[in-house]
Amino acid sequence: MLVVVYIVVILCAYLLGSVPTGLFIVKLSTGKDLRKVASGRTGGTNAMRAAGFWAGLGTAVFDTLKGAMSVWLARSLLPGAMWLEILAPVLAIVGHNYSIFMVERGENGGIRLRGGAGGAPATGGALALWLPSFLFIAPLVGLILYFIGYASIATMGVGLVITLIFVIRAWLGISPWEYILYGLLAEVVLIWSLRPNIRRLFNGTERVVGYRAKRKKGDSGYSSSSSSSSS
Repeated sequence: MLVVVYIVVILCAYLLGSVPTGLFIVKLSTGKDLRKVASGRTGGTNAMRAAGFWAGLGTAVFDTLKGAMSVWLARSLLPGAMWLEILAPVLAIVGHNYSIFMVERGENGGIRLRGGAGGAPATGGALALWLPSFLFIAPLVGLILYFIGYASIATMGVGLVITLIFVIRAWLGISPWEYILYGLLAEVVLIWSLRPNIRRLFNGTERVVGYRAKRKKGDSGYSSSSSSSSS
């Protein structure tokens, strides 16, 4: 019976994570297919590109809830099962990144599953494990996004911040050591999903956002005006 509960929770967590909230929100608000906009991902960042701030925020909130709800589901069906509390949100991240509801043919003719990058459901999982974690994740990842300027690095930063939070709490004796594993597994899933972005980072072709984007735009404008003045 215990094995059955584990399987049910894990499957439900994956299916919950697979719900493409960004795709629905953008479609309802603008009629656009989010899969055909910019990166083609269905997370909050791309939803913001496609339909503006509120669509992006709404997507991020619902995607965060997917990770949190997977933990709450595990606790309600099997209280005290710590490993299930860890596995459930990891499966929600996997579902978010590789949604069973977004199956399509790849360029080589094979089947592929599309989705987001996983930062929001990863945050939701941490939030459900320890509610105040959001107060650390949101500002730190926001600073990474704004000043470093790459959404992919900010997303990978989510897993690192989560891991650091639970390392400190475990060291202080106020959180189980097993929660650290959640941060590490989440980070592995995030890095795996962001492989194309990592390649673009090394190639220097990754999209820049935040402060660096503003500075780059300002420098371009200054260079253009200088050229015009000198000619």
